[in-house]
Order: sequence, then C-alpha cells, then structure tokens
Amino acid sequence: MPRVFKIGNYIIYFWINEGAPLEPVHVHVALGTPVKNATKIWITSEGHCKLCSNNSHIPEHVLRNLMDIIELRSIYITVLWQMKFGAISFVE
Repeated sequence: MPRVFKIGNYIIYFWINEGAPLEPVHVHVALGTPVKNATKIWITSEGHCKLCSNNSHIPEHVLRNLMDIIELRSIYITVLWQMKFGAISFVE
C-alpha cells in the first residue's frame, strides 16, 4: 500500500484499490503495518478531517493527535491522491 507518511508507530497510507467509482480523498491509519480494515479518515475540501471508521481501535486521545497532524498535511495528502488516482473528490 502506498505509504503517505508515518507518525510515530502509526502508518498513514492509501489503499491501492479505492473503489470504482473512486472514493473521496481519505487516508487509512494502522499501527505498524497496513491492513485492509484500518481506521479511515476522510479529508474535506477545506482540509479538515472527518472520521469514517476507527476499525484499528486507536485510543481517542491518540486519534485526535493523529487527525490534527493529518489536517496540517491535508494539502500534501490531496496532491498525492491526485497524482496516484488521477481524480479527486471530497466529503463534506
């Protein structure tokens, strides 16, 4: 899976098969290694994070910190998404 970046022991990545039609911009977050049903965080057009699911069961205080960092890097994530998948849409 394409790794976007790492925060401590958490890997932030794209899943290679993001659906047809392509899902809106989001990242997956897992501790250690990527897994199929990891925590999923949507990126809004304003660069904010919206939790889709916390399947990795990341503790709330850790998840909030991760989401703050993801928001700070949302433009980077969006550019990488466009380069990887060629199209872009957002949840609101």
